[in-house]
Amino acid sequence: MELFTHSRQKNKRAQRIGRGGKRGTTSGRGTKGQGSRSGHRIRPAERDLLIRLPKLRGYRNKSIRAKAHAVNVGDLERKEGTEFSKKNLGNAKVLGGGELKKAVTVQGLAVSASAKAKIEKAGGKVVA
Repeated sequence: MELFTHSRQKNKRAQRIGRGGKRGTTSGRGTKGQGSRSGHRIRPAERDLLIRLPKLRGYRNKSIRAKAHAVNVGDLERKEGTEFSKKNLGNAKVLGGGELKKAVTVQGLAVSASAKAKIEKAGGKVVA
């Protein structure tokens, strides 16, 4: 048997040696910039500070605090119980819409002047 009579295996791939691989030179990070560097981290606390800065003259940022929802005096008449606070109404402001016949106590909520008058007229009280 001589060496020239043997044929090479046909379906065998050439083996990669050294620095080859699936990702290439940038390892899927793109070229240049903050995202391609090691230790790249965006910090949300700094982004929150940037939101609060005024961007242009006359620009107004939206309030970050949640706004209070409106509850009318007439709605307190229909609800069970006579004591209302943030525990059972949440972040609410009591407004003067509707009629009130039962005496209720409103504690720790924002109350409009007309609502306060109606609550006190019905025999209730408003505690700050």
